[in-house]
Amino acid sequence: MSTKTLEQVENQFETFQILNEEGEVVNEAAMPELSDEQLQEIMRRMVYTRIWDQRAISLNRQGRLGFYAPVAGQEASMLGSQFALDKEDWILPGYRDIPQIVFHGLPLHQAFLWSRGHFAGSQFPDGLNIMFPQIIIGAQIIQTAGVALGLKRKNKDNIAITYTGDGGASQGDFYEGMNFAGAYNAPAVFIVQNNRFAISVPVEKQSAAKTIAQKAVAAGIEGIQVDGMDVLAVYAATKDARERALAGEGPTLIETMTYRYGPHTMAGDDPTRYRSSDLDDEWTKKDPLVRFRKFLEKKGLWTEEKENEVVDKAKDDIKEAMKKADGTAKQKVTDLIGFMFEDLPANLREQMEEYTAKESK
Repeated sequence: MSTKTLEQVENQFETFQILNEEGEVVNEAAMPELSDEQLQEIMRRMVYTRIWDQRAISLNRQGRLGFYAPVAGQEASMLGSQFALDKEDWILPGYRDIPQIVFHGLPLHQAFLWSRGHFAGSQFPDGLNIMFPQIIIGAQIIQTAGVALGLKRKNKDNIAITYTGDGGASQGDFYEGMNFAGAYNAPAVFIVQNNRFAISVPVEKQSAAKTIAQKAVAAGIEGIQVDGMDVLAVYAATKDARERALAGEGPTLIETMTYRYGPHTMAGDDPTRYRSSDLDDEWTKKDPLVRFRKFLEKKGLWTEEKENEVVDKAKDDIKEAMKKADGTAKQKVTDLIGFMFEDLPANLREQMEEYTAKESK
């Protein structure tokens, strides 16, 4: 009986898709209402992010950036979901989710400063509703439940959304955050970007569950598995989850089936040690940019000329952002001490005096 019940649950979570790998519409009824300009803007953002990712990897290898987690392959999952948000919605990102917060309003040079570990990278402009990228795996999920509950208590017409990978779904914080949000009917959306490997551990070895989406059932919230290489499907699923949350229908867990083409991070990871070339080839054929480009070209909305303009713009923006980041004053020990308290306790006053003297030489 229990096995039959499990199968019934698992069978509910078929992958939601709108565009197939050839850019053909396979689910006309689910097509979101987006103008031609909006469709072009989504493509612009994905191309821009792919160029940014390539350049960031190069800058990291040159020693000009610090920590960096590649995003190529996950653009549809990241940008399709962010495009469905309101500017006043809150984003609580993981360390890979820099594109979402940049397109939500974070200046690009600050993203580079964050990568370098500079405190100015986390000094966000007023009115920008984001938290700094979370390094602790899954911690942002609990925080999202709290932010969402705060929005509800303040009667705000906005949601809190967060992102993690399949590895984050194996953390205790994942269950605690969803359970809390579900219990209090908080307007939260939890996105798990299932790129199949938590660093090097395949998702099949992380959980016996057939899908991550089905884990929503235990929390009493909605869950959906989406083709994460299909930007329209991700957009539509996120938009629906947002509308449900604002209507008082509770949180949603969205599992996006995606793939990172590069290493987990640039900090020494070698994906060839745990991923086969056949698997890489399989997912390369599902490239979200190729798929959406085909769709737009058939509609006469995208050309090589348009794409080249975006590529040139991205390169110029990155060059300017790096120049601005390079021109930012280097952080000092006294800066870090000064941020901790409005009135420094005795031990920190002593350290402040010591380092002030050192830095003045």
